[in-house]
Amino acid sequence: MGNCTSSKTQVHEYGFHDNSWHVEADVDDNRNHKKVGCMQSQQGAKGLNQDAAILYEGYGMKDGTLCAVFDGHGRLGHKVSKFIRNQLPSLLLNQRKSMKWNEAFVSAFETMDEEIKLHEDVDFINSGTTALVAIKQGDDVVIANLGDSRAVLGTLTENGIQATQLTVDLKPDLPAEAERIKKCNGLVYALKHQPDVQRVWSPEEDGPCLAMSRTFGDFDMKSYGVIATPEISHHRVTTKDQFIVLASDGVWDALSNEEVVSVVWATKNKESAAKAVVYEARTAWKRKFPSTRVDDCTVVCLFLQER
Repeated sequence: MGNCTSSKTQVHEYGFHDNSWHVEADVDDNRNHKKVGCMQSQQGAKGLNQDAAILYEGYGMKDGTLCAVFDGHGRLGHKVSKFIRNQLPSLLLNQRKSMKWNEAFVSAFETMDEEIKLHEDVDFINSGTTALVAIKQGDDVVIANLGDSRAVLGTLTENGIQATQLTVDLKPDLPAEAERIKKCNGLVYALKHQPDVQRVWSPEEDGPCLAMSRTFGDFDMKSYGVIATPEISHHRVTTKDQFIVLASDGVWDALSNEEVVSVVWATKNKESAAKAVVYEARTAWKRKFPSTRVDDCTVVCLFLQER
């Protein structure tokens, strides 16, 4: 992937404090601007929208793009997700100056987790956020995943649009995750009334718990195997690859990978694709889980080809 620094960058920011933050960086005065993606974040029925998203065009180089989804949790999860969203992109670029992408991602995530301990105005002890970050430079895409949001690729085949999952939902009951947690004296089990939701628990009675195994913050759980080290994956874009969808678990709990890519592909106006996915996810949630409050739903679509 290419060099990710530029001395000519001019940044235009939209909605810095909103749940969705759109950034355009003009790294070339003669660049013909074109939209490369869209995003949508909608509050669920559990309270404040704790999700945050970013679409950063011109990230580090002329054709570079960063997009990310952050799913906050805990009492101040809405503040944590925005705080990380606002700080992580610049930290990642700084780390990239002296190392390759894999090392830069790991270093940036772990450094970010250490730095937030110093911010007394936000409670990172009992609150935290997941993070799913994708960077495209040229035909190379690198993805860093921390938690249970998901990235899915839409590829055009002879049989129509096909979904390929690019990340693993990092849940506590995954064998490698559970092994690490148990080595740190953490516990992994589900509550009787929620048998499908495995959580990591502290060994203390009535201690805290999490439904994911990797997060920013949540320092009350970091002694029990919860880490801020992301899982990294790479993808080389082909002419058949059409788009990548990043979404919080509120979407994937209601829709399958195939359903999501089908919605995106069927949307005539691609700038409305993320909004269409959120609408379908909320509709499906109410139908499948009528007695459960709808979760926050956030989607970022990164388009890989002209349509």
